[in-house]
Formats: sequence, C-alpha cells, structure tokens
Amino acid sequence: MDFIIGALAASGAGCCTNPLDVLKTRMQLQGELRARGQHTVHYRNVFHAAVVVVKNDGILGLQKGLSAAVLMHGIRNCVRLGGYQWAHKRGLTTDERGKTVFYKSFCVSALSGAAGAFFGSPLFLIKTQIQSQTSKSVAVGYQHGRTGTLSAIKEIYTEHGVRGLWRGANATMLRALAGSSAQLTSFAMTKDLLNEYSFFHSSPTLKTFCASIVGGAFQAIAMQPFDLVSTRLYNQPVDASGRGLLYKNIPDCFRKIWKTEGFLGFYKGLTAHYMRLAPHGALTLVFWDSLKDLQATLKSKHENV
Repeated sequence: MDFIIGALAASGAGCCTNPLDVLKTRMQLQGELRARGQHTVHYRNVFHAAVVVVKNDGILGLQKGLSAAVLMHGIRNCVRLGGYQWAHKRGLTTDERGKTVFYKSFCVSALSGAAGAFFGSPLFLIKTQIQSQTSKSVAVGYQHGRTGTLSAIKEIYTEHGVRGLWRGANATMLRALAGSSAQLTSFAMTKDLLNEYSFFHSSPTLKTFCASIVGGAFQAIAMQPFDLVSTRLYNQPVDASGRGLLYKNIPDCFRKIWKTEGFLGFYKGLTAHYMRLAPHGALTLVFWDSLKDLQATLKSKHENV
C-alpha cells in the first residue's frame, strides 16, 4: 500500500504542474550549445514562454506530454516514496527517538530516488520529446515528431529496441539521486523542526506544506544541472544504432555545455524548474501525508471492528 500511495500522490501532483514542466523543457533546450547572444531567444522568461506556447500550440499546448508525465510520476514515486516510507517504518531513516538522521535519510532517499528514476526513464524520455515539439518558428532542440505516448513507445522500440527506451537512464538516475536526497531529507528534517512548535500540532497539512516548500528549494538547486543534462540527452537526435549525435555521454554533455554556454548554461530555466518543483513537491508530499493518514485511520477502524 505504501507504494500505491506514493504513485497516487505524485500522479495527482503531475496533472497540476505539467504546464510548468513544458515551459522548463523549452527554456532548457533554447540556445543548445550556443553562446549567449548567438541564438534566437523565443522564450524570454517563464511568463513570456507561457504566452508563446499558447500562441503557437493553443492552450492545450501547456499540457503536452501529460499522459507520459502522469505515468512517469506514478511509476517513479511508487518506487521512490514507497521505498522511503517502507524504510522509514523500519527505522532505517531515524534514531531511537524517531528523529530523522541526516545520513540515513540521505542514503535511503538517494537510493529510492535513483531506483524510481530507472523504472520511469522511458516515460521521461518520451515526455521530454513531446514537450519540446512545437511549430518551426519557435522550435528549440531537436524535433522528434512524436504524436503520443503509446506511438512513441512503439516507434522507439521498433527502431532501437529496449535499450532505446532506456537511453539516458543513467543521467536521470544521477538527477534523481541529487534531487530526491535533497528533497526528502530536508523535508523530513524541517518537519522534525516544526514539530517543536505547538502551532503546527493542530495544523499537520500546513506543517507538511511548509516543509515541502523548503524541500523544493533544496531540490531545485541540487538537481538543476543534472536535470538540464537529462533533458539534453533525452532530446538529442540519434543515429541508426541509437547513439547520440550531440553528446556521447554524461561527462561529454557537461563538458560541451560548459564550453559553449558557460556556468549559467546549466541554470537555464531554473525559475520555471523551481516554479514546477515547489508546487509539485508540495502537492505530492501533502497528498502523500494525507493518504498515509487516511490509510492509518482506515486500518485503525478495521482493527477496532
């Protein structure tokens, strides 16, 4: 049940935050391997990007890749949140008083996050490629021409087999390792801190919300460079054997971005990224805590019958 709760919480949040994910993807691909000032800027900031997307793709353009995104979040967090909660219940993240231990929580959240990223990688690949697609006048990155989640799975599998579906998985696992450890550990430790204030005893949802905002900030800062690299690796064109035509691997991608776009290149779309992560993390963790409380209540009622 812990794994189902994790999947439901993240899928629900994904429905609400997918538009910001679309904007983040476009901004991360803009000016790929080009120095500042040497490429056309179609998306000046988050708000301008939203206007451009609606103008060129319609209002539904803000929900491109939604089915892939919802499925991806469900699979990833079934493993990530479910695995973390399983470990937490067995005392693997806390001390004898029930307080979160930094290194224990860090290790468990990193491992569960990386595992979830691996299983959700094919859908992350497809989501990225669908979200990047738009009209030629404002296109950024390589345009794969995907028409839907199921057709994309079939096309990729037919051309490159199972290996093609998991292309770039190592990058997204590294992304998740950094982001998940930063988010869940800071979230748990902030909740422990807020528990010391009586005000939050009667407002558990507010406590979860505040802790999730803190978790989102740490997650965005830690994850951003890895998230951008994942987006670039997933969206790059490939040859007949499935090898990337722009980047050979993770180190090569980091090197080329640094060389052509500089340090700030790794932080393209950071505002959009945080604006997505903060509400997504908040909704996910609030849903997660609420569903866990509901499970505990139903279990208690069942035992008392």
